[in-house]
Amino acid sequence: MARADNTDRRAVVSWALYDWANSAFATTIMAGFFPIFFKQYWSSGVDPTLSTARLGMANSLAGIVVALSSPILGAIADAGSAKKRFLLFFACMGVVMTSALSLVAQGNWGLAVMLYVFATIGFSGGNVFYDSLLPSVSPKNKTDLVSALGFSLGYLGGGLLFAVNVWMTLRPHTFGFADASQAVRVSFLTVGIWWALFSLPVMLFVREPQATKARPASGTIRQGLLQVWHTVLEVRYQKTIFLFLLAYWLYIDGVDTIIRMAVDYGLSLGFQSQDLITALLITQFVGFPCALAFGYIGEKIGSKRSIFIAIGVYLFISLWAAFIRERHEFYLLAIMVGFVQGGIQALSRSFYARIIPPDKAAEYFGFYNMLGKFAVIIGPVLIGSVGLFVRSLGYSSSTASRLGITSVAVLFIAGGILLSFVKEEKARQEAGSWTS
Repeated sequence: MARADNTDRRAVVSWALYDWANSAFATTIMAGFFPIFFKQYWSSGVDPTLSTARLGMANSLAGIVVALSSPILGAIADAGSAKKRFLLFFACMGVVMTSALSLVAQGNWGLAVMLYVFATIGFSGGNVFYDSLLPSVSPKNKTDLVSALGFSLGYLGGGLLFAVNVWMTLRPHTFGFADASQAVRVSFLTVGIWWALFSLPVMLFVREPQATKARPASGTIRQGLLQVWHTVLEVRYQKTIFLFLLAYWLYIDGVDTIIRMAVDYGLSLGFQSQDLITALLITQFVGFPCALAFGYIGEKIGSKRSIFIAIGVYLFISLWAAFIRERHEFYLLAIMVGFVQGGIQALSRSFYARIIPPDKAAEYFGFYNMLGKFAVIIGPVLIGSVGLFVRSLGYSSSTASRLGITSVAVLFIAGGILLSFVKEEKARQEAGSWTS
């Protein structure tokens, strides 16, 4: 794949704006309103345990579909130079399904689940091809910064729209809505419009390099499936890339566990829901400049060292969380997460982009995103198992929750140890020797 020596600023900004576009779904829908609205509106009158099970089913179904299909989709896209077309397809799916959530009537949890699953598939599937375009828009010496720009704009864009959506629900009459539920439904529509509008630049101004070997359309899918198996063999023998993927899977499991379990942990400590929404907004707006700052740090000291810094901060967070008592301490945790969350995600992506074969970016990023979707497996099991064990010893539920959250530290320690054995130059040499 050819890579320009000079940065095409318009292409870089256009690429990064897609993160601004789809992060509205991650904040307003996934992290914010959908879980609450699903339980209180679409599953109203239903036992809370059952509604939680339904929501878990929806998340699991979407995650499994995306995780299993990501490598195949990536291989197909590489085979036919169709990254942007696949990105457009999944973005449109996400936009349409998200917007349709605004039309779902109260109590119709089945339709809400179906639309949410397809919207999540659109969000996650599109990210496979969005990530795979990174090598084509960024020179090698700017990969950390360009990757960080995407995450930082994602935090800012997602946070801005989420803040407006929260304002709409808190003051529905100010916006002409009858009540908060109508405001929430309109919020789903605003996410779809936002996502569609800011997806246009990447479609218009980012050029996708053509495949080195043209293949007939009839053989693209078959070639893509064969390429998945070939990639499995490649990663098996490219020990350094395999080692990084294993390290990434462990520490990103810890990161995602903290993201997804923070609200549950806060509730178990007795904090109010508005406190948790405030903490989420704090993380979003702190994450905007800090993700970008991590890109500069990665350029100065190297992305691997910067990832180590982020892992160290997360290790401290997972240990200190056991001792918090007051609301302001929870806010401080949110600030610390904002410091490093975007940085560790951005630099992991840019580090990986530099060590994989550039002409197979979508295929390799398919595996990368698959690991991301299969993350949040070990962490919740650790938290639950440790919590149940501590509870069985006669300690309070609060103590069990506090000790359970500290168990996530094991993932950061293990991931950091494995990452210390990853050598960037050696990984590139292995990739080059296999593909040459």
